[in-house]
Amino acid sequence: MFIGTLFALAAGLMWGLVFVAPLLLPQYPAALLSFARYLAFGLIALPLAWFDRRRLAQFRRADWVEALKLSIVGNLLYYMCLAAAIQRAGGPLPTMIIGTLPVVIAISSNLRDARRDGRLPWLKLAPSLALIAAGIALVNQVEIDHLRADANADVGRYAIGALLAVGGVICWTWYPIRNADWLRAHPDRSPRTWATAQGLATLPLALAGYAGFWLWNDVSGQPFAMPLGPTPALFVGLMLAIGLLASWLGTLCWNEASQRLPTTLVGQLIVFETLSALAYAFMLRQQMPAAATLAGIALLVIGVMWALRARPEPLAAEGHAG
Repeated sequence: MFIGTLFALAAGLMWGLVFVAPLLLPQYPAALLSFARYLAFGLIALPLAWFDRRRLAQFRRADWVEALKLSIVGNLLYYMCLAAAIQRAGGPLPTMIIGTLPVVIAISSNLRDARRDGRLPWLKLAPSLALIAAGIALVNQVEIDHLRADANADVGRYAIGALLAVGGVICWTWYPIRNADWLRAHPDRSPRTWATAQGLATLPLALAGYAGFWLWNDVSGQPFAMPLGPTPALFVGLMLAIGLLASWLGTLCWNEASQRLPTTLVGQLIVFETLSALAYAFMLRQQMPAAATLAGIALLVIGVMWALRARPEPLAAEGHAG
């Protein structure tokens, strides 16, 4: 249990890094950050693919098309939304919105897969949803007060950032449900090989996106200095670190935790990612969170953990008759 929890904590600490890059690279467009991150991840997947080449050779065209769809939505589009949200609304609010993912995924699965997996009782979910909503509202209020105190702040930009964070939640709600569908439909395939396949599918997309952004930047006469921007060493270092630590090593640590801990507990420990990202955001601001922010974070954590304790209940027998 102890080692498994340490692995989950390590995964959360590394996943929190993806929320930091947009804050450390505010001059870099979100699209470029997304293409660069997954270009790094795709390059890391290449040697892994060599070791898994026999299993990858068994994949059919339909499997690669599915890997491509998952890569577009769960990798490129998700991180584009997240990076743009953080650059517009700061770190705390988008991190809190993304932190609702475990519950949003559970609710979506509840609506979509109840016949197959059982249904979560809505009455048991209601208190946790109220706690999460209250937590996000508290942090949002603190961030809006923070904006009002800044004469140069743009409230419209902040609102767009919040909407982009919701877009990120939609992307990453679709991704794990669709990914789980494929894994259930192919129980004979290795989850590790499937993850490598998605890395390979991401590589040409990220490469094409990066080249396309470079071309658009030149044609439209943008002042942004391609190919590596105004701080190339920081940019390349962060992208490689996130590709290696968050995309590969973080997932490896999470898989290690998943093997050692009960599924109910592992689901709750994903909150380490949210807490790490919030801690990094306030470190970069060089300030302690306000009391209301801490209270909001606590409400979010309690709400997520409470929701994940609810167990699905089988539908009534007559529901299966049809």
